[in-house]
Order: sequence, then structure tokens, then C-alpha cells
Amino acid sequence: MNYFDKKIVILEMANNHMGNIAHGIRLIEEFGKIIKEYNDIEFIFKLQFRELDTFIHIDYKNRLDLKFIKRFEETKLTKDEFKTLIQIMQDNGFKTMSTPFDNASVPLVKEFGLDYVKIASCSFGDWPLLEDIVKLNIPIIASTAGASTKTIDDVVSFLKHRDKNFMIMHCVGEYPTKPEFMNLSQIDFLKNRYKDIEIGLSTHEEPDNYELVKMAVAKNVQVFEKHVGLPTEKYPINAYSVSPVQFKNWLNSMQEAFIICGNGKERILNNQKELKTLQDLRRGVFAKRDLKVGEILNYENVYFAFPPEDGQLTANEFSKYSEYKLTQDIKKDRQIYKNNLISNNKKDKILEIVKKVKSLIQKSNVVVPNECELEISHHYGLDKFYEYGICMITVINRDYCKKLIIVLPNQKHPEQYHKIKEETFHLLYGDLRLVLDSEEKECKIGDVNIVKPNVRHFFSSQNGAIIEEISSTHIKDDSYYTDEAIMNNKNRKTIVRFWIDI
Repeated sequence: MNYFDKKIVILEMANNHMGNIAHGIRLIEEFGKIIKEYNDIEFIFKLQFRELDTFIHIDYKNRLDLKFIKRFEETKLTKDEFKTLIQIMQDNGFKTMSTPFDNASVPLVKEFGLDYVKIASCSFGDWPLLEDIVKLNIPIIASTAGASTKTIDDVVSFLKHRDKNFMIMHCVGEYPTKPEFMNLSQIDFLKNRYKDIEIGLSTHEEPDNYELVKMAVAKNVQVFEKHVGLPTEKYPINAYSVSPVQFKNWLNSMQEAFIICGNGKERILNNQKELKTLQDLRRGVFAKRDLKVGEILNYENVYFAFPPEDGQLTANEFSKYSEYKLTQDIKKDRQIYKNNLISNNKKDKILEIVKKVKSLIQKSNVVVPNECELEISHHYGLDKFYEYGICMITVINRDYCKKLIIVLPNQKHPEQYHKIKEETFHLLYGDLRLVLDSEEKECKIGDVNIVKPNVRHFFSSQNGAIIEEISSTHIKDDSYYTDEAIMNNKNRKTIVRFWIDI
């Protein structure tokens, strides 16, 4: 289960409960009122756990001149107080999380039944702590501020090898972070380097900055962490935490960005006004001469002109994969409407052939160059391809030529000969029945046969075959079929590019 394939916002309380349980409860409740308006987001409230008796070295206890020690000691909560805050979080619709900063605090995450655990940037690469955290068996979110590429590689590898469900966050450990140090392009770096891992953003920008979150959404970030606080006369808010009002503005800015960016996982075509405008700007198909029922439309008997009428066939629908037959007479220069046609889309047939060819290649373990075109030979038309036809991949064609010939099961290649080219057939996979000037050969994998100029040859396979053809230069007009019907079929080949990714 991927816990991170959704929009998540983490509210980091840190020490903003101020060590006052009543203030912490009010803080949670105020933010709990806001999240009820955003049903498509999972909200997580996060605490920080430190076992201060052992976390702070004995020589530094009560050192109020040291900022962090003063802050930690003054905001200390008891175990029961933490339990109370966690219950209030759950009552207000939040999932729960904590950042344990020391090994002694890790068991509390399990004891309190928290939903997530966080690895702070300062603990990213703290191996004794990580060894305990991975034993919790709950989703892990890890911040990467200040971590080198090697450290991130090591931690990612550590978590992967233990089959953990985790994600990492771009983070800058400056509080608050100035815009010039946010470096959001690090999100791109992390996404490109760790392609199968969700990348989020833990932010510490100025609380009234609502633009940065939009830019992060545009980079396809959907998991965010934000420090939150509740300003009162007694407890002023710090410089990088957002108040409830600022948090709501930030959320609205984030939601607006999600709406603007839309869904990037698939092609979206649902703007009917846009589609109607584009349809009106296309060229329509018109009769170049008087056309009769049963005629097949082609470039010789139609032309394209603006504007089209509703229901008229357009140039965008006129391709080598589409065959249109008239169901009524059409006068010269008249529109050709879709309801006057029987259509036959050859694209689905081509795609089916490509899939069968790819399946045979994968089964054979024959390595095929990525950028080569696939040539589909359908000597008697696509409808008879699986009886008569082959597919070819030209690897190189210089003074010498190499091709891969793919013969599908029960497929035959009609008889032909070459006047110039000499070929060598090397059977790489499958079975092949080869006939050379009436001499029949049953070929096995590894067999090599030479086909000299003017030798008539045809072949077939019962279970499918892949042939390596090595020859002198391939000349386009040097293939002569003994069946005149094939020679007269000028549309007996279809070239498919980028077929490897289909």
C-alpha cells in the first residue's frame, strides 16, 4: 500500500504547545476547525519526542544561555500530557505523527499508536536512531536538509532494503528560509534521482508567503509540512510558524495551484468549449470530383478546405490508418459528412500486430535496438496479415545491411526474388520452413542459409520465428513477387515509429 499517493499536509506543532497543555489543546482545536473544509487532503498533526533526562548531556542541563536547551526544557510535557494532545488530534480529524530525536523516544511512537513517524533533517543519517525507527513498521517521512547526495543515497538504500513504506522531503534548515535559499529545483533533483519515491516539501518560509506553495505544486509535490502556532498575549508566534488565518490562506493558495495545474498523470480533454473551437478551425473534407457509392476516399478524389460544417469529416480524421467508403453519391465540391461513410480504422489492427511482435521478441530474448522503425508487410492487406505477411526491423542499411525479420505463428511470406541483393538468413529463434527454388528446408535455431540473386524464395513458421537477415545493401525496388497482385498493391507496407513504447 502506498500511503503517499494523495495530498497530505503535516502540521508541525514542535514546541508551540509552549509546555502548556491547555494552550496545546486550543491550538489543535483552532486548526481542526479549518481542515473540515478540505475533504480531499489528509491532515497530520506532528509532535516532537525527546527523553530530556538522557537526551541532554548532564553537563548541559539547565543551561538557559543555550537557546535550544532552554526551549526544550521550558516546554517539556509529561507522557500523560502527550497522550491528551494525541487524543485531541484524533478527535479533531487529524492523523498523528511524531519525530523522535533519540532512541529512548522511539518506543513512545508505538505505545501511543501513532500513524506516521518522522525523521528530522538533523537525524537523517543518524544510524543508531534509524535502526530503531525502522522497527516500528509504520510509514516514514524523512527530511533531507543539509544531507549530501551520498547520505541521501545511503538512507534511501537503507529504507528500501528493509522494505519500508517511506518518502523524503526537500527541506531547508533555516528558520525562516529566505526565498533565495529555498532552491525548489532540488525537488526536481530528488525526483529524477529517486524516481520511485514520493518527494515532498517541508517548508520554513515567511508565514505570509503564499506563492512558494504554488510553485511546489507545479513541480508535482503533494505532501507538505508546515509549522503552526497560535499567537496569544502570553505566547507570541515564532517567525516561521503560521497562525490559523495564515494557514487557511496558505491552504487556499495550495488548492488553487492544484486546480490550475490539473491532473498530470493522463491526457485530459474535457473542455468542451475548447474542443468546439478547435473543431471549427479545422479543414473539412470535400469531393474533388463527382463520387459514387462504394468509392474509397483517398488523396486523389478529395481535398481539404475551410470551414467545416457540423458532422463533416475533417482533415484531422483523414490518415493512413483510416479507410472511408461512401454510402451515397457526392457531387463535386460538396461536403463529405460522417453519416455518409462506412469507416474502417486500421490503427487498432496495427496496434494488435505491434503487441504480438513485441511479445514474440520478449519471449525470444533477442535484443532489438530502441530507435528502429517497425515495417509491417501486409502483402494482401491487413485483413490477411496473419496468413500472409511479416514484420521487419532494419538495424543498418549501408554497403551492407542487417534486418530482423519477425514471422508470427502460422504466417507465410509469399514467393519473391531479388535481382541485385544477396541475403543470408540466420535463424535466431523459433522454427522456419524455407523454400529456395522449390528446394524445401526445415531450419533449426542457428541454421544459416544463403539466398543468391534471382533465387525464388518463400518461408513460413508454425510457432513463430525471428530471422537475422544479413545482406548487401537493400534497394527499395529490388523485391519482385511472383504474384502480380502483390506487385500491384502499392499500399502493402505500414511503417510504425516509436513502437517500442506502445
